[in-house]
Amino acid sequence: MEYKKPPVDPDLVKFTEKNDYDALAKYLVGNNYRYRDNIIIPRILGPVVIKTNEEKMIEAAVESCPFKSITSCIIGYGLGAAVGLFTSSLMPNVTDPMAQQNQTAREILREMKGSMLSYAKNFAILGAVFSGVECCIESARGKSDWKNGTYAGGVTGGLIGLRGGLKAGLFGAAGFAAFSTVIDYYMHQRGS
Repeated sequence: MEYKKPPVDPDLVKFTEKNDYDALAKYLVGNNYRYRDNIIIPRILGPVVIKTNEEKMIEAAVESCPFKSITSCIIGYGLGAAVGLFTSSLMPNVTDPMAQQNQTAREILREMKGSMLSYAKNFAILGAVFSGVECCIESARGKSDWKNGTYAGGVTGGLIGLRGGLKAGLFGAAGFAAFSTVIDYYMHQRGS
């Protein structure tokens, strides 16, 4: 049995003469204008909601390092004021033991205000520095794990301890890093 060549299709001859192979390849492989009528989004719980651009912008702003740092500063200020109020009520400050033992309410309130403002300022600075440093470290590393808190604690403790000298800075860095590591470990164990 002898093999015969099939007849050539006249449309195919016209197609090859016009060099439409490029157009066919672009259509089959690289068509970027293909519209999808039904997008499939996996559901976890509840209805599927696609975020608008405004929601994405607000979410990006809330997750930014400056916002986290400012928020920690405000929360630290409030927590510090509460701690200052508590500690000033436990130990009143009597400066002169020979003076009259009865303090006026105005003096007590003035001492409470000074204690509250001192604690509030210190906690605000501590919260802002720690949160900002941790966020920057997390952004630089590209990971969210216990090491970020440890490194941030070391940097924050070192910066705060440097006011007392190099030795105090080193002890502050080591102590705050250890404290941050323990807190991170406790929070992760409790959450899982």
